[in-house]
Amino acid sequence: MNLFQVGAGSGGIVVLDLVARDPRVTRVTLVEPDVYKPHNVHRHIFPPRAVGRQKAELAAEWVRERRPDLVVEPIVADLTDPTRLAEFQELTAACDVGVCAVDNEPAKYAFDALMRAAGKPWVLGEVLSGGIGGWVHRFTPDGPCYGCVASHLQRTVTDEQAAPPPDYSNPGGVVAETTIPATKASIEVIAGLHAVVTLDLLGNNGTQSPGPDFTSLLFTLARVPGVFEDAFRPYRFRIPKSTNCLICSTIPAPATGEDLDVALNQALARLGNE
Repeated sequence: MNLFQVGAGSGGIVVLDLVARDPRVTRVTLVEPDVYKPHNVHRHIFPPRAVGRQKAELAAEWVRERRPDLVVEPIVADLTDPTRLAEFQELTAACDVGVCAVDNEPAKYAFDALMRAAGKPWVLGEVLSGGIGGWVHRFTPDGPCYGCVASHLQRTVTDEQAAPPPDYSNPGGVVAETTIPATKASIEVIAGLHAVVTLDLLGNNGTQSPGPDFTSLLFTLARVPGVFEDAFRPYRFRIPKSTNCLICSTIPAPATGEDLDVALNQALARLGNE
């Protein structure tokens, strides 16, 4: 299996480490533009002496030490660089599964466009602010695109009286989006789930069935009043394509039954009763 991954930050390197250990993976191409900096050390697996080096090169060395037989190609580049689009298109066309481990929206949309054009499945992991939980999203060529998933979750809960607008990552209430750093422990929990879903996709050769019956998995790590009623609780979402989506609405959607997991309906019902 040929893996194409973007991102080797504190979460991305954990996903890469776990997935690359699987003998089914024979080649990894990693795109990462950043340099390892002092503030990265306390949440990363690389040592302090590596500060100043490219994360892509450090990640490649880490994987090669554990899988000498694995072909690893590190690429120091920005996935949104238009001058390298043709190169990235070739890489996605050659891969079997994609892994997105970045925390900026332009790169997520760019990765989605590349994988969708190549007809390849991919998985995205996201740690929520403060490490209160995280998402793992699973995308297939005939399913909803990243834009559909993000916009659908943003529209799940609305409150015209609230300010600022709702955070799409919040299934149970309306809260301001924050940028509180997550702990290394919480990052690794979500990265571990990200790796498990990726390996499941490898096992199914990228097919939707058999496989997890969700588009997005939310796992809470802390109880936050008004946001998450319980810690360590999973929420599974089956999100349909948006009929107004210009990216994927032209591809017929397979029958999926309920659009959302029962847990989401219960969360919305609780909000309606407040």
